[in-house]
Amino acid sequence: MKQLITIFFIGLISFGINAQAKIEFKSETIDYGTIEKGSNGVRVFEFINTGDEPLIISKVSSSCGCTIPKKPKEPILPGKTGVIEVKYDTNRVNPIRKTITVLSNAETPTIALKIKGLVIDPSKVSILDKKEKSVMQQ
Repeated sequence: MKQLITIFFIGLISFGINAQAKIEFKSETIDYGTIEKGSNGVRVFEFINTGDEPLIISKVSSSCGCTIPKKPKEPILPGKTGVIEVKYDTNRVNPIRKTITVLSNAETPTIALKIKGLVIDPSKVSILDKKEKSVMQQ
């Protein structure tokens, strides 16, 4: 009888260990492409909980203050989808290369997401771009 209780107890513990949330992103990189200064900088990372436990995203942080991520407030149930919203400050004219770190109770507890692109200022066009013909062609 003791052996039966011990086997039952070990079975319950191992079942609890195997039950886990799993997070799968549609894409782990968002490419803004080339966008103009002041454009809409909001993008979303879509994901699904492919595990068998509710997914709880505890923290989402960015590699710099120019990128503001927003995590889901509620747990994501198994089989359901969710989004992490990211807002980049497009008033900064530069290439975009940022990392968003996601911490959760998933099988892989830390995931690094990336955004990339280029913000340009259309009012600052090079003098060479404004000329229709070069000096040699005139």
